[in-house]
Amino acid sequence: MKSLVTIGRGGTGKSSFTALMAKCLIEKGHSPMLLVDADPDQNLGEMLGVDLKEAGKSTIAELLVSTFIEKGGTTVGVPPSERIESRIWEQGLYESNSFDFMAVGTKWVDGCYCMPNTALKAALESLTKTYKYILVDSPAGLENLNRRITSKVDDIFDILDHSKKSQDHVRRAYKIAKEVDMEFKNFYLVGGYRFPEELGPQAEADLKFKYLGKIEADAQLDDYVLNGKSLLDLPKDNKAYLSVKKILDSLGYL
Repeated sequence: MKSLVTIGRGGTGKSSFTALMAKCLIEKGHSPMLLVDADPDQNLGEMLGVDLKEAGKSTIAELLVSTFIEKGGTTVGVPPSERIESRIWEQGLYESNSFDFMAVGTKWVDGCYCMPNTALKAALESLTKTYKYILVDSPAGLENLNRRITSKVDDIFDILDHSKKSQDHVRRAYKIAKEVDMEFKNFYLVGGYRFPEELGPQAEADLKFKYLGKIEADAQLDDYVLNGKSLLDLPKDNKAYLSVKKILDSLGYL
């Protein structure tokens, strides 16, 4: 199993990058695959052509609340991890011919949430073993990812824009990953749509992480995002798609 996590500041194109990675891997025949939207903005589903409500599915957060808060968090009988795992399979997992999808969601409660978090982590560790690839669209806070999805990652991709804040984000994200003892093999830099290609070598030198290239700006992709079309339906000669395909190919994924 390979776990690939995309992070970055809002608006850099990280959800698009995740969706385009999925398109590349799907067309290469890499399955089964799980796509996870861990970003509170929840843009990834739309970019994959997925509507959880229309499909009658719930976010993981909604399932946690209904399982452990509304119905009571008893540990008697069925273990907590098995309780939430069965509900994720039945009510939280969107299944298609080429990938499965889940969204973490944002509906949390105040106070101690240790037991639900522990149960969820154990359930997801069991559930995700069935996949060849897990692609996660994550917010910047990797401590959230570590608690609720997976603590072992192969590649982290931080999507850059041309700002000091973006570089500060890279340093902060790497620091957080180390602080929460997340296990990862590689931490990479990828330029977003607006990132000038010529700044790549400088970013690599300043930040001390490998720069892989950038997501090409593309009017067709912009139109798909604006109108809520699935990026999986982009033509194979689309510039943004080809730029992401080139990045994955350089890492040996294709």
